[in-house]
Amino acid sequence: IIGVAGRNGAGKGEVIKLLEAKGFVAMSLSDVIRDVLRAQGLEESRERMIEAGRALRAEGGPSVLGERMLAKMDPAGDYAVDSVRHPAEVEPLRGDGRPFLLLWVDADESVRFDRMRARGRVGDPETLEELRTLEARELGSADPAAQQLNAVQGISDRVLKNDAGLDVLSAAL
Repeated sequence: IIGVAGRNGAGKGEVIKLLEAKGFVAMSLSDVIRDVLRAQGLEESRERMIEAGRALRAEGGPSVLGERMLAKMDPAGDYAVDSVRHPAEVEPLRGDGRPFLLLWVDADESVRFDRMRARGRVGDPETLEELRTLEARELGSADPAAQQLNAVQGISDRVLKNDAGLDVLSAAL
């Protein structure tokens, strides 16, 4: 199992695609949240995803997304797991007895912002200030159910710097 984490626009999705090309089954912890929103009849938005993830962690414990994802995995499969946003989500994946690696995908703020502007995803920030405000909520909090990206970075096994093109990222991976 390879967990993939990083800040917005760092290239996590590209890493997942590269791993899929190598035979890994792609899964996302965000899919657990999407399932909950669908069951509640709510449309997906960045804000709803963040709030629903926080609510799930508050109700089921901070590791709930990792536990639910692990329950969907075939023990013999190789998986690339996207959207790791809390260190407790890593615990069930790392503690399953299979080899586990947590990758932190990193890129400079200006590169990430340019990528987000180019992809035009709903909810992406329009300004650098909006990006910084958004990330401030995701990096860490006294609320144990909130996203804790700084803590995830701190427990990552490897860092992939992704400021160059896909060829460089692929070679680094």
